[in-house]
Amino acid sequence: MLVRLPALAIALSLTALTGLTAWASSSAAPPTVECRSIIHPVGPFSWRPERVVLGVAAVPPAYIPQTVPSGVRKWPYWSKSGLVIRAHSPPVLVSVPRRWRKRVAITWGNVDVASALRIASCPPSSSLGAWNPYSGGFYLRSRSACVPLTFRVGSRTSTVRFGVGKRCT
Repeated sequence: MLVRLPALAIALSLTALTGLTAWASSSAAPPTVECRSIIHPVGPFSWRPERVVLGVAAVPPAYIPQTVPSGVRKWPYWSKSGLVIRAHSPPVLVSVPRRWRKRVAITWGNVDVASALRIASCPPSSSLGAWNPYSGGFYLRSRSACVPLTFRVGSRTSTVRFGVGKRCT
């Protein structure tokens, strides 16, 4: 029994360490927007993607005029703006650049306020044909900002700017 006790202690320590490592790495992963978060526009609806990033993300316009009080203390302003992702695309990572994370946060689909989120690859599931829409938008510390967002699909990235509550050059 004395021989087995140290082996058991080592095994338990390794198990705890493995669990801690798994927890640390999983907590760093952005939350995932699941396919069940796709919204379903009702009635006759005509839509064509206009501002497409990396061939898979139809993003909000360059100028989003309206912000409203959010009721969220940390993020007092909100601007609603949808995001549309091409069906069957690889997962899309959307993130606020690190230097902006105290000024802007995002949310789409089933994800709460975040600095980054991952949109899962989903089959077509809406009246928009090969595109899947998600509701959400921007949370801001001030009423307006020229917000950069980085989109990543596989190894490709693109940073896109949004004038939220003001026009940006």
